[in-house]
Amino acid sequence: MAQTSKKMQIVFASAECAPFVKTGGLGDVAGSLPAALVRAGAEVIVMVPKYATIKDEYKAQMEHFADFYVSLSWRNEYCGLEKLEHDGVTYMFVDNEHYFARDYPYGFFDDGERFAFFSKAITESLQHLPEGFECDILHCNDWQTALAPVFLREFYQGLPLYDRVKTVFSIHNVAFQGQFSDTVMEDILGMAHIPAAATQLRCDACSINYMLGALHYADAITTVSPTYAGEIQTPEFGEGLDGVLRERSYALQGILNGIDVVGFDPATDKRIAANYTVDDRAGKAVCKAKLQEELGLEIRDDRPLMVMVTRLTRQKGMDLVMYALDRILSGGVQVAVLGTGDRDYEDGLRYFQYKYPGTMAARIEFDPALSQRMYAAADMFLMPSKFEPCGLSQIIAMRYGTLPIVRETGGLKDTVQPYNEFTGEGTGFSFSHFNGDEMGDAVFRAARLFWDNREAWNQLVTQAMSQDFSWTRSADKYLDLYFFMHPEIERPVAVEAAAAVEEPAAAEAEPAAPVKEPAAAEAEPAAPVKEPAAAEEPKAEEKPADDGEVKPTAKPAAKKTTTRKTAAKKATTTKAATSKTTAAKKAVEAEAAPEVKAEATAEAATAEAKTAAKAPAKTAAKKTTATKTATAKKATATKSPATKAATTKAAAKTAPKAAAKPAVKVEEAPSEPKAKAAVEAKPAAKTTTRKRATTTAK
Repeated sequence: MAQTSKKMQIVFASAECAPFVKTGGLGDVAGSLPAALVRAGAEVIVMVPKYATIKDEYKAQMEHFADFYVSLSWRNEYCGLEKLEHDGVTYMFVDNEHYFARDYPYGFFDDGERFAFFSKAITESLQHLPEGFECDILHCNDWQTALAPVFLREFYQGLPLYDRVKTVFSIHNVAFQGQFSDTVMEDILGMAHIPAAATQLRCDACSINYMLGALHYADAITTVSPTYAGEIQTPEFGEGLDGVLRERSYALQGILNGIDVVGFDPATDKRIAANYTVDDRAGKAVCKAKLQEELGLEIRDDRPLMVMVTRLTRQKGMDLVMYALDRILSGGVQVAVLGTGDRDYEDGLRYFQYKYPGTMAARIEFDPALSQRMYAAADMFLMPSKFEPCGLSQIIAMRYGTLPIVRETGGLKDTVQPYNEFTGEGTGFSFSHFNGDEMGDAVFRAARLFWDNREAWNQLVTQAMSQDFSWTRSADKYLDLYFFMHPEIERPVAVEAAAAVEEPAAAEAEPAAPVKEPAAAEAEPAAPVKEPAAAEEPKAEEKPADDGEVKPTAKPAAKKTTTRKTAAKKATTTKAATSKTTAAKKAVEAEAAPEVKAEATAEAATAEAKTAAKAPAKTAAKKTTATKTATAKKATATKSPATKAATTKAAAKTAPKAAAKPAVKVEEAPSEPKAKAAVEAKPAAKTTTRKRATTTAK
């Protein structure tokens, strides 16, 4: 299929998007990933509902772009598109005051109808995008947009504009699926008469499930960490959808979220008491003292300060916290918690604050500015989630030099490497089971390292702050998926170049089979395998003759073998070989090797000389009479390769002489890394035998 130079054009649909509207991690993803995709060379339009809660400063920047009507069963609802450019990304806000002019994005009796409208408006809007923008990928997120792939397939399939659209559905938390009464199927979706839709949306006798529909209809499914992608295919974590996720496991992959490394940067963050870097962390001590003072804790630098910034729910591990908090506080660890949630947990935290004044601080509120000060000031960050699709808090904590203590689940397991006291490796601390005692043990492992080995602690902080959690890495993985689904679109050069950087290293680490084969046949002539490539691509120190033939510079065969070995070692460090030349060499070797094996028998040396002359003749323009005579003389001076023991002995005598000669053919073999690997893999006697075999061939 011929490739086109068209840019990948993506419509990214989300119910929330920072900085316009955000209630959780989805808003962060929708606010950062599209910008990273644009920087990687794609064109992106983000579609978000125009909520009444969006700040007036953003509403003032919006321009009315289009309006049309969207059919929703028997309804015919107005839909406006308000356009705004921000950070290189085009945002289209779906305007319908009946559905979206409310005080909060979610939690209303008609959410099923509101987000069915949003999904239908997304698919209808693909006909009303800016000129020149033809959607290649429709990327939907969570249940609020899950019906878009269903509508696209059932109502728009076959229309020329929609035939090229591939759908991706991302699960940010499988626990929230959008389940509603099956009366919605006809009254709102207008799909009860479509057997495929009615079957694939139904989750039980009287309910339908929006996310279930997307899992059946989307071309590809992603979730926000590799471990979570595996977990949700099990009954324990799948929330009833594990069956369909196992069925479609071939289309499912986990791509780890990133964070905004510019917005979360301790070196420039104006929200914290003092700035600091990974190399100079004096400012972090200032931040700790200021926060201790602000929260009414004892101002002490010899006590570890552990914080939590979280929703106070069972999913976030609050059961474990309530169980172990007495032990932790009485053991000398300061604790500060910020968040709101279940009333029992809120009251429990207030109790511990009363019981341990100066050691425990509970702030039952939502305060983003305070959360930032806590990330920067703390020594440890506790996140003992029962399940965690990805989690951003532990990543932000590491960015600010605060070591996370996490349960090994979902994205927590993928992002935090547990400390190894023997090697010093790690970026935090972890425990396996959902158990309060295990969590307490992990807290005190961290505390003891803080008290007893400050040097190792500081090294661990350095390693945590040095991790790369930028969106660039994640965006590349999403682009891999997009371009896999649209192979006819040419990938931008900048993205390809980044991927190509790693190819030479991979080639170096993996010795190719064609190089090993001649070495395994120890007495077989190796020179004919090498020379065709040399003749095909002459190097600076090989002097082409007038007739186009590449001739060696009058060195004896044993010296030439030593030269080849030395050249391979030197060129391994410079990585001079190109993948194209290597491929050509493999082809020539594959062609020459059978001929060599056929001819390399225990015949007279004269017959071998003919074999050696025959192989290079395929790539050289012609052989001169003088070269043939010289080759015959060299071949006559050697013994038959069939006598292996004699050859080894003779080669052993020749080797010291060869080693004494300076290496003059530095760049002879283009596939030097492979040659080096082959030489180093063989014992000394076998290497010598190969030298002798080369001598014989010549």
